[in-house]
Amino acid sequence: MPKKKFKHLKETDVSEIERRIKANDPVYNEQFEYANNYICTSKYTIISFVPKNLIEQLQRIANAYFLGLLILQLIPAISSLPFYTTLVPLVLVLGVTLVKDGLDDYRRHRSDDQVNNRKATVLRDGKMMEEVWQKVVVGDIIKMENNQFVAADLLLLSTSEPNSLCYIETAELDGETNLKVRQALPETAEIDNDIVKFSEFDGEIICEAPNNRLPKFEGKLNWQGQTYSLDNDKILLRGCVLRNTQWCYGLVVFSGHESKLMMNCGKTVFKRTNIDRLMNDLIIGIFIFLLSMCLICTIACGIWESQIAGDKFQIYLPWESYIPGTILGTKDGSVTEGATTLSLLTFFSYIIVLNTVVPISLYVSVEIIRMGNSLLINWDSKMYYEAKDDPAKARTTALNEELGQIEYIFSDKTGTLTQNIMEFRKASINGKSYGDYLDASGTALEITESDDSVFIGDSDLEPRASIPSTPRCDFSENKYYEESFCFYDRRVPDGIKRQDQHMHDFFKLLALCHTVMPEDKDGKLEYQAQSPDEGALVTAARNFGFVFKSRTPNTITIDNCGTEETYDLLAILDFDNVRKRMSVIVRRNGKIQLWCKGADSVIYERLDKSCREMQELTTHHLNEFAQEGLRTLCLAVKEIPDSVYATWAAKYKEASISMENREDKMNECYEEIETNLMLIGATAIEDKLQDGVPDAIANLAMAGIKIWVLTGDKQGPEENTEHVDSVRFANGGNPTGTATFNSVDETVSLEGSSDFALVINGHSLAHCLKPELEMILLELGCSCKAVICCRVTPLQKALVVDLVKRNKKSITLAIGDGANDVSMIKTAHIGVGISGQEGMQAVLSSDYSFSQFRYLERLLLVHGRWSYLRMCKFLKFFFYKNFAFTLCHFWYAFFCGFTAQTLFDPYFISFYNVMYSSLPVLALGLFDQDVNDYYSLRFPKLYHPGLVNLLFNKKVFALSVIEGVLSSIVLFFIPYGALLEEVTPWGKDQADIQSFGVVVASTLVVAVNLRCALDTSYWTGFNHFVIWGSIIYYFCFILAMYASVFNYTYQGAAFAVFSSANFWLTLILTNVILLVPVVAYRFYMTNINASLTDRVRMKQRLTKSKSRSRDLHIRRTSTFRRSARSMRSGYAFAHQQGFAELITSGTNMRDRASSVQLKSPVTLTNVKKFDGHSAHSSKPTNGVTAPATHPNSLESYDKGKVLYSDKL
Repeated sequence: MPKKKFKHLKETDVSEIERRIKANDPVYNEQFEYANNYICTSKYTIISFVPKNLIEQLQRIANAYFLGLLILQLIPAISSLPFYTTLVPLVLVLGVTLVKDGLDDYRRHRSDDQVNNRKATVLRDGKMMEEVWQKVVVGDIIKMENNQFVAADLLLLSTSEPNSLCYIETAELDGETNLKVRQALPETAEIDNDIVKFSEFDGEIICEAPNNRLPKFEGKLNWQGQTYSLDNDKILLRGCVLRNTQWCYGLVVFSGHESKLMMNCGKTVFKRTNIDRLMNDLIIGIFIFLLSMCLICTIACGIWESQIAGDKFQIYLPWESYIPGTILGTKDGSVTEGATTLSLLTFFSYIIVLNTVVPISLYVSVEIIRMGNSLLINWDSKMYYEAKDDPAKARTTALNEELGQIEYIFSDKTGTLTQNIMEFRKASINGKSYGDYLDASGTALEITESDDSVFIGDSDLEPRASIPSTPRCDFSENKYYEESFCFYDRRVPDGIKRQDQHMHDFFKLLALCHTVMPEDKDGKLEYQAQSPDEGALVTAARNFGFVFKSRTPNTITIDNCGTEETYDLLAILDFDNVRKRMSVIVRRNGKIQLWCKGADSVIYERLDKSCREMQELTTHHLNEFAQEGLRTLCLAVKEIPDSVYATWAAKYKEASISMENREDKMNECYEEIETNLMLIGATAIEDKLQDGVPDAIANLAMAGIKIWVLTGDKQGPEENTEHVDSVRFANGGNPTGTATFNSVDETVSLEGSSDFALVINGHSLAHCLKPELEMILLELGCSCKAVICCRVTPLQKALVVDLVKRNKKSITLAIGDGANDVSMIKTAHIGVGISGQEGMQAVLSSDYSFSQFRYLERLLLVHGRWSYLRMCKFLKFFFYKNFAFTLCHFWYAFFCGFTAQTLFDPYFISFYNVMYSSLPVLALGLFDQDVNDYYSLRFPKLYHPGLVNLLFNKKVFALSVIEGVLSSIVLFFIPYGALLEEVTPWGKDQADIQSFGVVVASTLVVAVNLRCALDTSYWTGFNHFVIWGSIIYYFCFILAMYASVFNYTYQGAAFAVFSSANFWLTLILTNVILLVPVVAYRFYMTNINASLTDRVRMKQRLTKSKSRSRDLHIRRTSTFRRSARSMRSGYAFAHQQGFAELITSGTNMRDRASSVQLKSPVTLTNVKKFDGHSAHSSKPTNGVTAPATHPNSLESYDKGKVLYSDKL
């Protein structure tokens, strides 16, 4: 194999085809130059830190621009301002970033040093010795002890536990704290703890090249003339922690930056907000505006010097010696040439003077505001989930204001909208449906749970009768039963007692076909399931008397209604997203059977022809279960002759050790044996909706946000999650209102522009996402009230999000809780992770995270709207105050002969954006709110301005610029007129440039701070302090600065100006002229043309003054819930690949792993219009006759329509 030094590889990097490693042979391994175990995640060294960081910062246009200004100011010929006017703010901005980046990198260095210098016990020269991690190399044998970190990616050789098991925690890899199980090969496990045998171990590993695929590993071990298959279940990855295992030995396969952990530390996708992109365009526009002003001053300077002043003015102020035509005679040339040279120099001088129109402090202020708003999200106690001690967390600070502009939400369903807590509800066994509560005549009654809030009655004036709780089946005869288990159909336990063979086969399959691990805790049998739905099925079998008790690598033991039965476990045909099923092959009493469970679509394809009639009955039941929102699964069995199994087992063994196309060969074996199955029946499981989901979706829909559900579950149940057979309108039938998709138990509202819902499956979606059809899909989806994509893969989720993101000028948000949601979370503008039952992968990839879907409502309608409002106000005011400040220099140019002389004191120019006007606008951006959180949630239409980008856009920016220009005219010319003829009481002229500059500067500081006070809607003590404090600070500072003690050029100017009554009258007049029009305009808009925000603010004030009055004129449409029971939702076979090998090889899995949602195509049906009466006919409820028509039932609303399309 050629020598090749590896760097950080991407998944598609194939520079190393395969890896060869010999144990205890460093000479052989060194020829391949594999990476050592040293890691470095830091960016800088002591030498490179300052230059490299400054280069990175200067890649920002604003920083590079101001560095260029600083260089220009160092040229005496063109600089009219001291260099420190630009140096101070530039150093401040660069210095703050430099310190922040330095601290971050110092932490990385410390972390790297800590990791690289961890101790490992390594086999060297026939003895175990302690070595630091960075000196571990590929081919070393390492011994680890309990609670130690794994130093590199290792092949597990032997452990201290029975069956050569070891337990690891993978929190650093996937965020999960539950323990995973790994198992060594039985052949290497025999070495045990013998150092001599390990020293003699000379096995050769041939495996895949370094890659970032965490759940997969393919390789083989050649040792003692035998070849052994290696997979991920025999690998310990760097970053894992050894738990509950006294010791274990491993052979280093990948080290350092070639380990899977380090190769997954890729760069996070940098997300920028709409406002960021807009600001870049505006900065370019401002720069063009600056060049235009400089060009005007340049042309005017040339005209002034050549036509008006020329030689005449040189008598008093000669041109510089290097200017052609100077009166000094040092440079030959005409007056025209000299004027031209002066005008060109003036161009650069005015770039320096007017540079504050491009604010250097803008970016720093924006980052401070974003950081503050992120902390407010983190500190929000109303988004704290006490049950899991889990607060909301803003994992980024760059996207807060974009939370106030979300138009499309793409949501997973299971675990995101639902709790991912499964309960066994119904079953189809041998063509008969079970699960309903039947009365003596066999009529199905409505099942009710104990809830004091459930009554029968048409109004509050009528007597209301409490609905009795439906009696549950009694399982107390079974010593393993659980009191929390609920089932209401007595026919099932009665059939089991009658020895009904079909029922026995049904529950026996549930007890045998799974990867659940049993545990005995304090004498109580508990199950550790890798997915909630699999745990629910095994638990159901347990309560019906078919108790899964224990397993070994080769056996499964169950308690069959009091009789213990042990089955030989011959093989587990594992689940994956393509197979959509799993099977076990067991033998008992000489009979070999294959038990299989999976999605109906794949089970039906493998059924024996004799099952046609039963298949039709089961399909009917599956449709009924799906319409009730239950998650379904089909069960089947097959007997296998010994000779057939022997032939198949040999082929399966060969496929399992293959190094080429191993998965394909094993799948061929699976397909060969899983044929001619006999259908047993189907299961139906309920997944409960999370608390507050209906109200949250209703509120988000009323805010104008469209919600698309992208899930791996099947089509029928998904229709029921938002129940497509009963579309109605919450506003009494108005097609432009809020469409409500009503399930059996809950009501979910979705906003749209028509009265249709689109339901599409993964198979059809694959065609629709083709370039020639994707725009049709987008147009169709955007015209519907709701879009539900069923049985979609993670990639399809990302493609749907990207389709909307690319073609709609809208901000998208994706929310999910599992690893299968990571792709769409990263694709959307904003990704939200829910820390649910499927691990932490989604959270680790998200921008924001919390524990419950209902918190999304508060994140968007409160924090998002506030952040958007604050940022828009901040930017409008920031540009206004800088234009008002900078344009004063421009107007002064017409009075100083365009010589680039400044109106203001250089120190004032430096401190204006840093000390005199920065804190009030920062307080505005951090704390302002138009209405409080209660009214933000109560009136979701307040969210609308963000959807249409109303509060800050190019038009708003232009108006702010115009206001700033007009303000600068008033700020300059009112004091100019007031001071033009002014004299002191002592007869001295006070119209000097220093006094005039102090008057304009003082008026400017007071005006912009009062203007900020007008923009402030929510006053806190900090707002009062910074606004009035900034004004007071300015006057105090300037009096002290201009005092004689400092001997400054402006000495005495401030005292002279402030002691003049003319100054104070000018100050008042100028501010009245500036602020009265603003107050009058806002009075008109608030009282004559009030917006929804104005009206809600008025209601808020009235409510505060009359706190007992709760009757507001503006009301939100209430969301009615039809039942106190939880909403049912669709079931897909949620299961993770890889557990079968662990079990068959002796792995005793202790905790469940992340569930992976199944994605399979479900056909789209024809367009139909459903009849609400037929779809929701009333049922008797436990003997109590329910009213025929509830006042809030579907019958009182117009019938809706649901849009489907045939399979493409």
